[in-house]
Amino acid sequence: MTPFVAGAGIGFAIVGVIAERLASVWPADEASRRGPGLRTLLLSAGSAMAGGAIAWRSALPLSGTLVYLAFLAVLVLLAATDLEQRRLPHLLLDPFIVGAIIFVPFNPAISPLDAVIGAAAGVGVLGLLGLVVRGGLALGDLYLVAPLGLLLGFPGIIGALFLAALLVAIASLGLLAARRVGLRSYVPFGPFLVVGTVLTLLRDPQILGQLGAAARTVTGLATGVLLGT
Repeated sequence: MTPFVAGAGIGFAIVGVIAERLASVWPADEASRRGPGLRTLLLSAGSAMAGGAIAWRSALPLSGTLVYLAFLAVLVLLAATDLEQRRLPHLLLDPFIVGAIIFVPFNPAISPLDAVIGAAAGVGVLGLLGLVVRGGLALGDLYLVAPLGLLLGFPGIIGALFLAALLVAIASLGLLAARRVGLRSYVPFGPFLVVGTVLTLLRDPQILGQLGAAARTVTGLATGVLLGT
């Protein structure tokens, strides 16, 4: 493990804690102001693994890797807020959208055409899903999937959506079995979309640079274990 990978892991562990604590007090109109707990620990650990894994996986120049880590930091903040307050605030979404648009012509792995197709496909697929699953998606999810489509391109965004849908289905069944939610309860989709995006970044052979054989094996095994396949 290189110092950069270790630093990314430690840094994102801190980002996870900050994001979870911030989400409990901001936006103030729906803040719960609860103390730290298991969610704080889990979000910190998940953020650390995501940041460290992207830093380890990336074969891009340092500047490119830092761009993706910066996007990840915003995604962690969005995921924490969606978990806590069931919302994706525009104060975070709008800069993320602008950043993704600016990055399109500089993205070394995704062509501008693939980026635009990815954004359109992501919004289209998620919009259709929202019509089928009434109340299962929020407008903020559509705002979030558009810049993710720009970053992942096509068909990367489709893979991220599939993983997100699979994970939210598994989580919902678990929560139902534990009687933590009912059949009509709303389970936020944003955090699962973030996880699906991270897994797609790690699995895709091109977005973060060409995967070597060892990296392909490790990321394939890790994703398979996570999804139970």
